[in-house]
Amino acid sequence: MTQQPDATAQTSALLVDGPGGTLPPHATQEAKKTPTQEDHEREQGFWSRLGPGLITGAADDDPSGIATYTQAGAKFGYGLGWTLLLTYPLMVGIQLASARIGRTTGRGLTSAFAALWPRPVVAVAVMLLLIANVINLAADLGAMAEVTRLAIGGPEALYALAFGVVSLGLQAWLPYHRYVRVLKWLTLSLLAYVGVAMVAHVDWKAALAGALLPRVEWNADTVKMIVAILGTTISPYLFFWQAAQEVEEIERVAKDQPLRKAPRQAPAQLRRLHFDTWLGMGFSNAIAFFMILAAAATLHADGKLDIESTAQAAEALRPVAGDAAFVLFALGILGTGLLALPVLAGSAAYACAEFLKVRRGLEKPVGAAPAFYAILAAAMVCGMGISLVGIDPMKALVWAAVINSLMAVPIMVGVMLAAGSRRLMGDLALPLGWRVLGWAATAAMAAASAAFVFTSLAS
Repeated sequence: MTQQPDATAQTSALLVDGPGGTLPPHATQEAKKTPTQEDHEREQGFWSRLGPGLITGAADDDPSGIATYTQAGAKFGYGLGWTLLLTYPLMVGIQLASARIGRTTGRGLTSAFAALWPRPVVAVAVMLLLIANVINLAADLGAMAEVTRLAIGGPEALYALAFGVVSLGLQAWLPYHRYVRVLKWLTLSLLAYVGVAMVAHVDWKAALAGALLPRVEWNADTVKMIVAILGTTISPYLFFWQAAQEVEEIERVAKDQPLRKAPRQAPAQLRRLHFDTWLGMGFSNAIAFFMILAAAATLHADGKLDIESTAQAAEALRPVAGDAAFVLFALGILGTGLLALPVLAGSAAYACAEFLKVRRGLEKPVGAAPAFYAILAAAMVCGMGISLVGIDPMKALVWAAVINSLMAVPIMVGVMLAAGSRRLMGDLALPLGWRVLGWAATAAMAAASAAFVFTSLAS
């Protein structure tokens, strides 16, 4: 008698099949794959072991993050440095859950959600992500354009359009295996903010006290800023991006397969994934901490507590910290913006394309995945359009972080349920310790969002 496949096997098959229904024959037998020289280099070199985790962490410090951390340091001095110590393990928990889904199933978060929940529920999650990403794109483009105008003059609208077009062109015409190298090198632009802190004469004793012995005056302004910090460090687009990039890595590296199909790869791949994510999120939070320190040492110490634009933040640094700080701040905005734009547009495109069940992937040429690139272009064009309306970039950036935090909670619940599902993940379901950390991040975001809503209604 023929044995019928159980639900777990059917779900596994659904998740490891390609967008067209099945993987091509050469991708179904690991033994038939021949590792390339690039594979060996990736396994041996420190820099080559870093990828989705590092890029995701660095993209977290986009102009939206820079605006939020600058405002936090300017208004509250060193007092909110503790938030970065809190968010570090929480970021790692939720990002590891997302990355593990991608590496284990060979599909992104949208497909994982679709395997567990009704299609309308998945549609709402994708729509929330798309809304948040477009707002974030607009705010980042506006900030980049404003800083460029401040540095060299000229029309902001033209710069916003130029940055959007350049980023879109790179995503469309550079295959993933080349484009990912560009993104990895762009992460180094974040070191500019370490430079800003170094020339800003930081009071390190006060900075340490702010990180380890926080004294917080709980009012509407403080709650809004803490929510903004959480929203810009734990953002939905990061979950979708890191999961999608793990899938891209599976397709890029000849011998790699989804871990449910090749469980013997799990120990090495999970070690790499943990190393990459811990280091990437640590890098992200360390840079954010330096941003707060720089703003506290310069703007707050000089009595400039209310920073209303990225241009004002950059210009205010010049008299109190010198031209070097101004230049580093401006370069950091541009570098991190160029890193964040493809992550924002790309994560939206991956999520929507998976929901629509069309071919997708930055490794594919435009002609092979036209719907995917059309979604990516639409997100970027919408962001460019909103950036031209004339909304204050700094306010838009902080509000983008707040919107991210409010929208993150339902998506985080979905990630944690999917990562812990044995039906979806098999024996590689997220272990208890990591589930506790991921759910703690979800609870912290929910509490902060509820506090923000309460204080906003009460004020």
